[in-house]
Amino acid sequence: MLARLAQVVGAGQVTDDPDVLAGRSVDHTGRYSGRATALVRPGTADEVAAVLRVCRESGTHVTVQGGRTSLVAGTVPEHDDVLLSTERLNNVGAVDATERRVSAGAGATLAAVQQAAASAGLLFGVDLTARDTATVGGMASTNAGGLHTVHYGNMGEQILGLEVALPDGTLLHRHTAVRADNTGYDLPALFVGAEGTLGVITSVDLRLRPSPAYRATAVCGFTDLDALIGVARGFRDLDGIAALELIDARVTALTGERLGVPAPVAGDWLLLVELTGDTDQTDRLAARLEQVPGLSEPAVGVDAATSGRLWRVREAVAEVLGAFGPPLKFDVALPLAAVARFAAEAAVLVGRHAPDALPVLFGHIGEGNLHLNVLRCPADAEPRLYAAMMELIADCGGNVSSEHGVGSRKRAYLSMSRGPGDIAAMRVVKAAFDPTGYLNAAVLFD
Repeated sequence: MLARLAQVVGAGQVTDDPDVLAGRSVDHTGRYSGRATALVRPGTADEVAAVLRVCRESGTHVTVQGGRTSLVAGTVPEHDDVLLSTERLNNVGAVDATERRVSAGAGATLAAVQQAAASAGLLFGVDLTARDTATVGGMASTNAGGLHTVHYGNMGEQILGLEVALPDGTLLHRHTAVRADNTGYDLPALFVGAEGTLGVITSVDLRLRPSPAYRATAVCGFTDLDALIGVARGFRDLDGIAALELIDARVTALTGERLGVPAPVAGDWLLLVELTGDTDQTDRLAARLEQVPGLSEPAVGVDAATSGRLWRVREAVAEVLGAFGPPLKFDVALPLAAVARFAAEAAVLVGRHAPDALPVLFGHIGEGNLHLNVLRCPADAEPRLYAAMMELIADCGGNVSSEHGVGSRKRAYLSMSRGPGDIAAMRVVKAAFDPTGYLNAAVLFD
């Protein structure tokens, strides 16, 4: 099989080196690991399709890897898999400034797409703190959201077309010059969020947006989480809202201590708010904040430099999480009315199962897409805590996954968010595209 793969992509793009495979078989957090037979790096969509044909014919499982920033062990192999990396599919095409679109290979990083858009005076609507390593193919596969979801929506809302290598080794091309393509099935929507279980996305056509002329940013401190949520609910549907980010003061204490990035205001919970528009938004933001009863003086960024310093408070969170070893991560979607209850009861669960651990909560509060990270959580406490946390999420009316996908870590809990009929229908779709089940077999389904 390795010889056949080498014929497809070239001998230099296939390896079975144990050290290379060991490094590629560990997840982003370093908490979960698997095993692989080989790593293959195709350089074109045709090569991806040919690699899939070889692996399917030889009965070999394939795990697809992009930037490997998955936080649910979505790129960790379990079956002595061939690791199919999209890293060489990293081209970013010329920006069409008139139609506000750009084509990019699945292995192109988010940062590369953002830079291309900015060079044309445009922006790409999805932004993540992992922008330098996250790839647009992986982001499409998980329907990633990010820091500006409240304004631009998730990854699926940015995709105008795509190319996919199907499990049978054929290529599906859905590229169109029109914006409203309502002919036949909406196949791109089927592959976005499928986590690589139905095919390997090889390229995407992405929607770009006008870059706003003005930004106004503020960070506000709250003692009561319900009060913060009430304010976020009021901002959520405001014209020009660009970001609504919740930050736990327990984590800003760490960023202050270790990175020199302290909270700019006092409070147990922080809310970062940003408004954008064609005119100066500073007065509008200030007037809105003045309507919040009992709110202490917020920190306001009125220019790029001061706004950047406030955003640094949010960006630093990702940098400090690994300071105490691999964190235990929970990526959840919750109704806003249940967020305060979840935060309180999650802290109780952590205290019960891992008394020395530290829970910190942050995320995109406008959409209820939140990230609970448990620092200093010992490995032997994880199974019981994970199960208990999943039950709490379901009891709060939330989904066990919001924007990171189900991966392999949450597949046992899929039934908490999807009914039997829903799961059965998804299995039918999977079987139609991949009847032997060799592609991303560890992901989504038990």
